[in-house]
Amino acid sequence: MSFQKNLNNDLPVGVEGDFASTNPYHTMLVGEGEAKAGENGVTVGRFAWFDPETGTASNVKCANGLIGFIRRDNTAMIIQFNQEANMLIPKGFGVTLYDGGDFWARFAAGAQIGQKVFASIADGSVIAATEAPADTEDTGFIVASKAEAGALAKITKY
Repeated sequence: MSFQKNLNNDLPVGVEGDFASTNPYHTMLVGEGEAKAGENGVTVGRFAWFDPETGTASNVKCANGLIGFIRRDNTAMIIQFNQEANMLIPKGFGVTLYDGGDFWARFAAGAQIGQKVFASIADGSVIAATEAPADTEDTGFIVASKAEAGALAKITKY
């Protein structure tokens, strides 16, 4: 276990991938059994595409994939030596994809209330914009709180 390196004056607003409210949420129907993390695993707090043919989810867009948000439900494991935290759900582990609800998401370039939420088709990372950036897919989610670059914001969809 590592030693404490930071001391915050205030509590953090949330954790990437957590529920942002107690409002209702909706999980994606994936058929028999459950969705499993694909070959490279799935990163929590990002979007992933479920492939109905293979029953796997991936942060990289696949043909005919159904998009959903990967919530933080403590499925990720610390598997590397001296690693303090990990947001990767390993290959073969069950994942739940959400296509509605309120969640905390990290925006590398920041976000403004009311912007649309897009997912990078290369890694599922979350992007806020008014118009679709290149190599992204519209998730149907909307930004519900402001975020500076690299910070967390609430996203919502009903």
